Amino acid sequence: MRAIISDIHGNLEALEAVLEDIRQQGITQITCLGDIIGYGPNPRECIDLVMKNCQLTILGNHDQAALFDPEGFNAGAERAIFWTRSTLEAGDPEGNESRWEFLGELPRMKRDGEFLFVHGSARNPLNEYVFPEDVYNQRKMERIFGLVDNYCFQGHTHIPGVFTEDYSFLSPDEVNFGIALGDSKMLFNVGSVGQPRDGNKRSSYVILDEEAKTVTFRRVEYDNEKTAAKIYPIPELDNFLGDRLREGR
Repeated sequence: MRAIISDIHGNLEALEAVLEDIRQQGITQITCLGDIIGYGPNPRECIDLVMKNCQLTILGNHDQAALFDPEGFNAGAERAIFWTRSTLEAGDPEGNESRWEFLGELPRMKRDGEFLFVHGSARNPLNEYVFPEDVYNQRKMERIFGLVDNYCFQGHTHIPGVFTEDYSFLSPDEVNFGIALGDSKMLFNVGSVGQPRDGNKRSSYVILDEEAKTVTFRRVEYDNEKTAAKIYPIPELDNFLGDRLREGR
């Protein structure tokens, strides 16, 4: 069994709660689909926990933006990533060096048997969003599914759910938070640990049971007020980044 997490975005309280939930399930194998940092107030601590707990981590677009320069970011996201970079450069030289090395070595995608792991999509692993409404864009979905052998796990949109080969999107509620892996191709968005955007403020991740051939969606409560209270005093982090945690938007 493997837990798959994504889009932590510097939210330490959320990550700690999810890691504890994973431990309670008796799972020791964890894959992270990127965006460890950006937006949130604890980039160092979140990188350290991912380095310690995740056997596989994929590069996210915010991780790359911290390494190089943000491209296509809105003004708030850009300010946040520049603040994140400065935080990762200040003090703790030895720790910061290991964090930068870790980020710099992350792969953009990983194939493991019948499973593909990316941050964005199979077509553009780093930056392409695949939203639920994209099921109406047949050409886009055809091209993405054409690059997937069996099953693809992704994040980036912060909206959990399952894309099926007949171009349907099923929310976790619609599949009763679990679905069997069949003969047809599927794309799984695992949702976001640190900044959910599906109207549910709880952290999201999935459990892949390779033996039982099932994927289960999990939601985890965490202290979002504590995270928001850390964001507000930081001028470079917009207050909206704290406000949105209360509503999952």
